[in-house]
Amino acid sequence: MALVTEISTEEKIKGAARKIFTKKGFLATTIRDIAAEADINIASVNYYFRSKEKLFEFIMDETIGRLFNKIEPVLNDENMAVNEKIELCVGYYIDNVLENPDFVFFTVSEVMSGSLTNLTMVNRMKSLEKSHFAQQLKDLHKENKISFHPVNLFWNVSAMIFFPFLTRPRMLESGYFTSAEFVALMQERKKLIPIWMRQMING
Repeated sequence: MALVTEISTEEKIKGAARKIFTKKGFLATTIRDIAAEADINIASVNYYFRSKEKLFEFIMDETIGRLFNKIEPVLNDENMAVNEKIELCVGYYIDNVLENPDFVFFTVSEVMSGSLTNLTMVNRMKSLEKSHFAQQLKDLHKENKISFHPVNLFWNVSAMIFFPFLTRPRMLESGYFTSAEFVALMQERKKLIPIWMRQMING
């Protein structure tokens, strides 16, 4: 006879919050929405996470962790070429954001605030700056194999992934495409971005 594992109240809240934040967005979501989805009372949500903001930040910390736990080993693999790293990391990044569309809005709001307050994000960004991948780009620049500052590649990849998600709510609302079509477009983009980056690096 199979054992039935009961989901903890905390896990119920996190699962409900991910679903509602993704569906409605951070601003439109209320603690009441999350409590209703988790089928618990509002007091329980406040007990475990104190506020909607704290709950959202907790979920984003988990999201950041899952993403970087995948891409950091790739970026620091000394036997992997730059183009290979870009292809793998773009795929991981897009898959991660498809599961958590509000991650983009969270990141943008952190940057636009003028100071990154999320320590997980700050520390992970610092790890990117010190990665073997960053050093590979600096070496290519020193050897005149790329004629642009390496940070432009980081900006380009981020923008190519982020911008579609920033426009997604309006595009869905206008009927330009459906949610399923958006996912298909991003799957296509997983193949296109590495091609565009190869052209940028190879000239």
